[in-house]
Amino acid sequence: MKLRFQPTVFFTTVLLGALTCLSGCATTGMDRATKTTNLMQTVEGDYRETSGQIDITRASLEDLIKPTQTEVKKANDVYTDNVVKMEKLGKRLDTHTDNMRTKGNDYFMGWESSYTNPDIRELSERRRIEMREIYAKIPEASIGVKGALKSYLTDIREIQKYLANDLTPLGIAAINPIAQRALTDGENVKEAIKPVLSAIDQVKFEMTRGGAVKTSETDQK
Repeated sequence: MKLRFQPTVFFTTVLLGALTCLSGCATTGMDRATKTTNLMQTVEGDYRETSGQIDITRASLEDLIKPTQTEVKKANDVYTDNVVKMEKLGKRLDTHTDNMRTKGNDYFMGWESSYTNPDIRELSERRRIEMREIYAKIPEASIGVKGALKSYLTDIREIQKYLANDLTPLGIAAINPIAQRALTDGENVKEAIKPVLSAIDQVKFEMTRGGAVKTSETDQK
């Protein structure tokens, strides 16, 4: 059975609820949505920066292992700095992703559903379920990134350690095949990031255009 709403009645109901919330609520559904969206933007920035740093690290590794390299020490220092930056980005991404997951759970737990009007209650619940399904796409898409990034970070760090012990023409030549695989792994990470960014964009759009009509009792305290 499809719901039928009188536009004027529905708008008035929502407006009254919003005015009541503004006068007595500490945190609204929109506030929670904004906090969650801000975290998603932070994570999105981390992913984009990670993808860009992979390109920079790739260039420094390729420069280091090329046969015509004459300034090996300098090239190795640049590569080492980029490995450190990649590791810092990986840790920061993990932290921000965990925070985003927590805020997302708080957002949906605080979604008000105890309306007197059964039509609004059903509308709110349907919207909450719809938003949960969309939001779930982010962790689903992130699964592939986490494993690929961890493997990539391990490879570039161990290559750096190896060359720190044997920064000779023979040592560089010996590590070349492994370095080439690491370069490919970096490209795989970048490809894995793309669906995550797409999922974040979709959730941000949905949270911007809609959300909880009323705050939860927990947020009212």
